[in-house]
Amino acid sequence: MDILHITRPAPLVGLEDIPLPSADAPRAQALVARCPVAAETPLHTATALATEAFVQDVWIKDERGRMGLGSFKALGAAYVIACDAQKGDISANTYVTASAGNHGMSVAAGAKAFGASSVVYIAESVPDSFAARLAEQGAKVVRAGETYEDSLDAANTAAAEHGWILLSDGSWHGYTERPHRLMEGYTVLMAEAIAQLPDTPTHIFLQAGVGGLACACATLARHAWGAAPRIVVVEPDAAPALHGSIVAGEAVESTGPVSEMGRLDCKMPSLIALKGLAQDADAFALISEAEGQAGAGVAMVAGLPSSPSGAAGVAALMALSEAQREALGVTAQSRVLCILSEGPAA
Repeated sequence: MDILHITRPAPLVGLEDIPLPSADAPRAQALVARCPVAAETPLHTATALATEAFVQDVWIKDERGRMGLGSFKALGAAYVIACDAQKGDISANTYVTASAGNHGMSVAAGAKAFGASSVVYIAESVPDSFAARLAEQGAKVVRAGETYEDSLDAANTAAAEHGWILLSDGSWHGYTERPHRLMEGYTVLMAEAIAQLPDTPTHIFLQAGVGGLACACATLARHAWGAAPRIVVVEPDAAPALHGSIVAGEAVESTGPVSEMGRLDCKMPSLIALKGLAQDADAFALISEAEGQAGAGVAMVAGLPSSPSGAAGVAALMALSEAQREALGVTAQSRVLCILSEGPAA
């Protein structure tokens, strides 16, 4: 595992027009609470993981059952669609997106709940089982290209050609309003965790694809606890989108093979997330495929089955070398928060 330590805020250029992330968790909580299937997800005290990691406590915010959709993504796109519905009838709307996984489920479920339509573009590498789950939620599923980036290009083109509403979980120059609101939805899970925790964590490990989850959680953590926790962002070494951009001092597209951590296999960061994490994260870690698999295995043995993507934060904690533990200040007295972001079959 490679870890890049930064002095906050990390210097970045070219993001002057990009907004900082929202910290308005109460707004998101109030709207999400009106959903019939909304319920707080649990925070587990994972004694077995703490023993394995040689720390005092490991707390796991468990998003596997979020609103029946199997991941934290239920709080994102569906929240944006609910905000749209507050303004009036959206039954004529068609929402289009690209998805490497659970984001598409949130778009499809949100559209279905409010009588709108959805179209989800997926890459050829996405399993047929996931395409079937999207279809069950009422989405029209279209395969396009070999990678997530290919499917995103196709979704962008379709939105322009058909006048559909693009609802991406990434953000870029000229496209920030909806992803900014979407990330606001993710603050719900961190607000819950802050209320559930028995003590302030010393360390928080947050997995990242485009970076929305990590950024939303880091933003609220800083509002709650200031500089106290060390925040570590975790990515696959095959997709160092945030890590590479921090090194470059500007947003850059990473290159690398397809990762088995498919939900995190995003080569370009969300610019809102990049800007937020540059000021809130203390370190950016890259884990190998083997380390990702090992993390999922450790979580499963501890009674918390997930995927390599969903348990990536746990994986990074377990993969720390002695030198990395010392550099991050991880000791036998450390209290660590991780997010289990999806179930094993999500």
